Amino acid sequence: MLSDATFVLAAGENAYTPSLVSFAWIMAVALLAPLVSHILGQKMPAVALLIFFGMAIGPSMLDLAHEDPGIGMLKELGVGALFLLAGFEIDLATLKSKEAVTGLSTWLICAVACGIGAYFLMDDIPGAIVMAIALTSTALGTITPMLKQDQLLGTKVGDSVVIHGAIGEVAPITAMALLLGTRSTLTTMLILLAFIAIAVAVALMPIAVGKLMPWFKDAFISGAGSTNQTILRLIILILAVLMAVTAVFELDIVLGAFAAGIILNRIIPDEFHKGLENRLDVVFYSMLIPVFFVISGMSIDWHVIVEEPLKVLGIPALILVTRGLPVFLRENIHHTGSDVETTRERIQVALYAATGLPIIVAVMTVAVDSGIVDAETGSIFIAGGALTVAIFPLLSTLVREKG
Repeated sequence: MLSDATFVLAAGENAYTPSLVSFAWIMAVALLAPLVSHILGQKMPAVALLIFFGMAIGPSMLDLAHEDPGIGMLKELGVGALFLLAGFEIDLATLKSKEAVTGLSTWLICAVACGIGAYFLMDDIPGAIVMAIALTSTALGTITPMLKQDQLLGTKVGDSVVIHGAIGEVAPITAMALLLGTRSTLTTMLILLAFIAIAVAVALMPIAVGKLMPWFKDAFISGAGSTNQTILRLIILILAVLMAVTAVFELDIVLGAFAAGIILNRIIPDEFHKGLENRLDVVFYSMLIPVFFVISGMSIDWHVIVEEPLKVLGIPALILVTRGLPVFLRENIHHTGSDVETTRERIQVALYAATGLPIIVAVMTVAVDSGIVDAETGSIFIAGGALTVAIFPLLSTLVREKG
């Protein structure tokens, strides 16, 4: 006769079976996407294929995988990994530049104009705020691997995209926390200040401990290249702590992950950046990040796309007008401080700036949960955001190749 402990263990294993089956399908399409992208000559970004394949295995099509709590946790970790790497790419000195100030004012113009236009169309202030935040975001975490693939990081186009992308992530995240939360704006601002204080403390802690206890620093260095991987574990701990803090404070975890990346950029010596970045790429891009994009695709309702194809196709066009066009015009008619000179380069920057998905997913999730928009509208916007990832970087590459 089996013991009670055996029954408990068996029940626990059965409880995880659906998650494990879903995870197997998710990893299968995570592997398939870059292979198909290679067959297509890299013309279709692997990220876009991850989203489309995710939709294919999701509940609305083949119904092979589902986002249960276990899979949902993997998605959250994938978001954290994606935005940590995005924050790690940003040099804080560039955010103090004239180009960054101009980029912020451009985003504000985009958001205000979009919000006013949405209000006249919808006659609903919360809905207008949702539209303004979602349509003016930039998916820096998503386009960073594309910039690497096209060898644009470190170029004048890549540097300009990174600045617009950083503002297009931080500003919408902050606006979402202040304007879409259930608390008052003042309370949220105080919570944001508390989060910043905790983030600074987390940034200073390793440095302080290393100075007070030299053996601690030696232990980290000695274990960095072994099976202990102390440096990577410290990084993941910082990510976990800041994501947990944002979750407890009921802020979006993207804010915590992004802050973790910026902190790492500051505390890691410059000479170790490249090697550490390569190791983080291996850890995160092998599983967590592709899992996030596949699960995001699973949340798209295929039936909504079939029933409302024009609306889905209209979202990329709307984002291009409300985000990409203002960036392009500011680069043409105003000295922004960037080194981008030619029209082709400005078009590239504008197309990348208009590429959005993770923030759109986050905003629509909050909006649907709070009843501001319905699930159908959320699916349309997420599908449209996925199309920007598929279309705009591809157009940018074609513009560069013809230059």
